[in-house]
Amino acid sequence: MTYTPPAAEQRFVLDQVVRIGELVDDSDLVDAIIDGAGAFAAGEYAPLNRIGDEIGARWEDGRVVMPEGFRAAYRAFVESGWGSISAPEAFGGQGLPFSLATVVMEDLGTANMGFSLINMLTPGAIEALVSHGSPELQAGYLPKLVTGEWNGTMNLTEPQAGSDVGALRTSATPAADGSWRIKGTKIFITFGEHDLTDNIVHLVLARTPGAPAGTKGISLFLVPKFRLNPDGTPGEFNDVRCVSIEHKLGIHASPTCTLSFGDHGDCHGWLIGDEMGGMRAMFTMMNNARLNVGLQGVQIAERATQAALAYAQERVQLGRPIVEHPDVRRMLMRMRALTQGARALIYYAAGQVDRAHLGDAAAKARLDLLTPLAKAWGTDVGCEVASLGVQVHGGMGFVEETGAAQHYRDIRIAPIYEGTNGIQAADLVNRKLPMQGGEVLASLLADIRAEAEDEAALMDLVDRVEAVARWMLGNEATAEDRLAGSYPLLTMLSVAVAGWLLARQSRAAAGDTPFEQMKRAVARFFLHRIVPEAAGLAASARGGAGELYAVSAEVLAA
Repeated sequence: MTYTPPAAEQRFVLDQVVRIGELVDDSDLVDAIIDGAGAFAAGEYAPLNRIGDEIGARWEDGRVVMPEGFRAAYRAFVESGWGSISAPEAFGGQGLPFSLATVVMEDLGTANMGFSLINMLTPGAIEALVSHGSPELQAGYLPKLVTGEWNGTMNLTEPQAGSDVGALRTSATPAADGSWRIKGTKIFITFGEHDLTDNIVHLVLARTPGAPAGTKGISLFLVPKFRLNPDGTPGEFNDVRCVSIEHKLGIHASPTCTLSFGDHGDCHGWLIGDEMGGMRAMFTMMNNARLNVGLQGVQIAERATQAALAYAQERVQLGRPIVEHPDVRRMLMRMRALTQGARALIYYAAGQVDRAHLGDAAAKARLDLLTPLAKAWGTDVGCEVASLGVQVHGGMGFVEETGAAQHYRDIRIAPIYEGTNGIQAADLVNRKLPMQGGEVLASLLADIRAEAEDEAALMDLVDRVEAVARWMLGNEATAEDRLAGSYPLLTMLSVAVAGWLLARQSRAAAGDTPFEQMKRAVARFFLHRIVPEAAGLAASARGGAGELYAVSAEVLAA
């Protein structure tokens, strides 16, 4: 269960994929962040991974108590300034690229995924407030969110309103003091209650009086656990109660809370952005979170791969370490290739975030296209690699002492939350493919062709992606046909982007060091084995919806 930060790999991907030198001209600073974040995560978060899984967060009559050691580790995170890396300097942040914050988040999550969820959502709350909050809300809350002294949460889901956000019933009623009174229940709220910070800043979707049905009638509110005193310190309790936490398959160190707002009619909220502009404001937070959830796939894949490689070199069967057996070697190579492919895709998306913040409209459009790929394929990779990790361990992978089972349990939530992967695929075909008349996708495919034209399998995959996209954007495919083929297309496009970026890395790794040899071997495996698999999904992507509805739901259940 030890964790070694992949610093050499992270630096190489930042250089070759993100082109970090175009964003930060201080190479020593980049190295210091990579090395420092890895050392911090390995030293402070990793030792708590097993206790977080075995003991986990506890609900005690409305309070959530974290296991011993968590408060000290979180305090060390705040005092070290790791939460402020990419936050705006105007509110106490360091103003560095999001790409570097991605490295920090990767290390924290690889060391302890469940615990790191408190770090993952706060940057999204910061971005929502920076983009949509009033000056008063920014001044009151951003400095503490930037340092991590307070954490942010996202409150969308209700018992009757999961993926169908427009069905939510939480209400917001205007009050004479300029705030709003919030009333309702939210479920599945990550770190919605805990004892690590002095205040918790909830971003809550609610419906105002007279608002139309559906998502158009939703507004976003800032609802703190404690209202602020005139000097900005936490004051009166704000009538937000945790009525339970979930008993879950994994991420036991992350309390998943049911929150009740306004049981006593005294829950104050403050509008973020325009009334009935809640979805726009919330998506600012959610898109940030979706990239970081995709990164969770990389986190668990990296940890599972490290564990599997170590075990395979120690475990002897049939007279030799199992790492020498072809099928085990196949699994290990696949784990490496998928992990590095997903990391390349998500780091590349992070680089587009940075370029979009600098005003690059093309980067913003490409980021929009890449976000569902990063979230969905990144988490699919995490699940597959964690499963392979159990398999490499054999029977010892199915028992808890090796930790392989925890990796598998922890990552299984990632394809579900922050918008299921099916929703990501639907977003890709319904919203992202048609952007600018298909030109955003065309530009991406053109870049892949221009740089990797010597990779025959990759070029074949790109051709197939283009053909499927053309079919989906044309008049032949129905809306149901597009959705039926959306997931295969998402996988195809994700693998094409990852293959392109791995081919770039392979060319750059031209020396004879063990790291460079590994990079070339991993890229070859990905391009020669994983890319052709993805090309084979073209038939499914264009198969249409007819076969899915060939029988009724009742017959299907017979």
